[in-house]
Amino acid sequence: MLYLCEKPSQARDIARVLGASGRGDGFLQGQGIVVTWCFGHLLEQAEPDAYGEQYKRWNFASLPILPQQWKLDVKKSGAKQFKVIKALLVNAQHVVIATDADREGEMIAREVLDMCRYHGQISRLWLSALDDASIRKALAQLKPGAATESLYQAGLARSRADWLVGMNLSRAYTLAAQYNGQLTANSGALSVGRVQTPTLRLVVDRDEQIKHFVPLDYWDVTAACLPDAAEQTFKANWIPQKGQQGIDAEGRCLDSQLAEHVAASCKGQDAKVLRCDTERKHQNAPLPYELSGLQVEASRRWGMSAKQVLDVAQALYETHKLTTYPRTDCGYLPVSQHADAAAVFQALTQTDRNLSALVEQANPSRKSKAWDDSKITAHHGIIPTAAKGSIERLSEAEFFIYDLIRKRYLAQFFPAYEYDQSVIELECQQYKFRASGRVDRVAGWKIAYQEPGDTSSVPANADTQALPQLNVGDSVLIQETECLKRQTKPPAPYTEGTLIQAMKGIAKHVENPKLKAILKENAGIGTEATRAAIIETLLLRKLLEREGKKKQLRATPKGVALIGMLPNAVKDPALTAAWEQALEAVASGEMLLEQFMEKQQNWLHKVLARAKASVGTLPPETATDVKPLPVTVTNTTAVTAPTPVNSACPACGKSLVKREGKYGVFWGCSGFPLCKTIVNIRKGNSAC
Repeated sequence: MLYLCEKPSQARDIARVLGASGRGDGFLQGQGIVVTWCFGHLLEQAEPDAYGEQYKRWNFASLPILPQQWKLDVKKSGAKQFKVIKALLVNAQHVVIATDADREGEMIAREVLDMCRYHGQISRLWLSALDDASIRKALAQLKPGAATESLYQAGLARSRADWLVGMNLSRAYTLAAQYNGQLTANSGALSVGRVQTPTLRLVVDRDEQIKHFVPLDYWDVTAACLPDAAEQTFKANWIPQKGQQGIDAEGRCLDSQLAEHVAASCKGQDAKVLRCDTERKHQNAPLPYELSGLQVEASRRWGMSAKQVLDVAQALYETHKLTTYPRTDCGYLPVSQHADAAAVFQALTQTDRNLSALVEQANPSRKSKAWDDSKITAHHGIIPTAAKGSIERLSEAEFFIYDLIRKRYLAQFFPAYEYDQSVIELECQQYKFRASGRVDRVAGWKIAYQEPGDTSSVPANADTQALPQLNVGDSVLIQETECLKRQTKPPAPYTEGTLIQAMKGIAKHVENPKLKAILKENAGIGTEATRAAIIETLLLRKLLEREGKKKQLRATPKGVALIGMLPNAVKDPALTAAWEQALEAVASGEMLLEQFMEKQQNWLHKVLARAKASVGTLPPETATDVKPLPVTVTNTTAVTAPTPVNSACPACGKSLVKREGKYGVFWGCSGFPLCKTIVNIRKGNSAC
């Protein structure tokens, strides 16, 4: 039996449990078992020129590129290991796929099996954690290979769709930008991606909102209220009535004189109590983390990048064995794992003695709403394992993430947090005021977050004042009033954490009711496993950049120009999210790979037709005159729109635009390539 793992560390863990301790060149063996590994993806999609010499040059005439038989190349970095696996497969009759339990893991293994033309028995080891107990449990519950075959089909669909979009549209819009004078040979190629482009648009749109934001002044009135026979005042706020002159649709007072009149009229006057309610509120513990939630929290607290959080979470899972599989989109837990609580508690205290006091307060028999089999997706929430480690072996970043994960888990074994929410409504001089207050009653799960400054998942609430017990009809003296000028604020720039939230909650940006409803039930743009890589790609290709101490994300001029020239069909996040739903349909067996690819190709034809139309009708002899640009963007020069000048082209009369060439900046005819007249900026002479 041959076990095929995703990484060497994963293979060592599984081999240890199987008793395969003998070392070979690229594999471990023993007990009649061989365990080998990949290094992530050993194979990659072939470049366009593998499908024909005509694709070596970038030109409209060769588009679209639609492979009939898809080709894969062995990565140079994995060539040796691929040969090892291929040789082992010759004698293998039964292969157990032991890669990561997700779409990409399935694809990594099955691509290799298909490339090596393996036709024997296949089983699937489905692991959520790499501690010995979890491995033994999974080994006893091997899945038949057919159970996860559709995941491989979804992986192929994703990979091929990304290739079609990237290779075809990057070429098409790079060529279009060159034809239209928006891109010079020194600016590098434009990069278009099925997921990365709509993600870039989110940032471009947010930057535009901030740039064009006009602050609005408005006024609040606060009142210090003193009940009869009381010494302590409480704070109430004036509630402007919508529809009243000077009050906008949001209930804000835009008239300073009106606000000052309210403050002056009510100061020193009695107010009548219209309402006084107190209600006991219960708040259950937040669910264990899914990857995006972990990335958002770490970004907010410590400015960690999405990729850094993923790498750290992966290390806690693979290297330290302290936490479960991190690339999950689900915070719920299987009921069967509730019985492991006592063992996990013991591991937590042995790993970090400082946690003993907190663990002792947790009740391992308590079952929160997190334990729900009906809501489990491919993977459950990220939680600690029963493996015993050492806190001293963790880096600072690893401890930060581990601490978040273990506290979320422990919170499941505490009662609900309880507090009294009070509201008092007053009327004074026909103006209404409202006071809100909150008093904690039962700390509950918040005990897990009692460290100074630790507010993870604890909602911020400014209404923490204790309100007096009053009755309807009572009088309250308004001792003081204050008129406060406020100003609306622009939306905050995206951070990596908030951008991931926006990618996941893309339904907020969609108007179509049907699509909006679908998106609310699903994962939005990208997946838990890919969102960090998408952001890193945009940064690497100089379409986004980090700014300031908070590492806020901003679109570069190149990114802004790219979004400006693309049609909505390419940059619409709703469409991309719909594609992700189609991939889920392939993964569940509801849609065939061939059906998915047919839809992609039909869409691609329409988009390419628009790209070609944007440059007009070109004579055949000029259709291939544009020099090809490298696929990988290596130059950081920003793409800027051409600058028209007052003078006309001396040859055809069209306006001149500023361009940059091999020998510097020059004026070029906007009718290029039909008219190739240029004017040297320094000398003012022209050439045809």
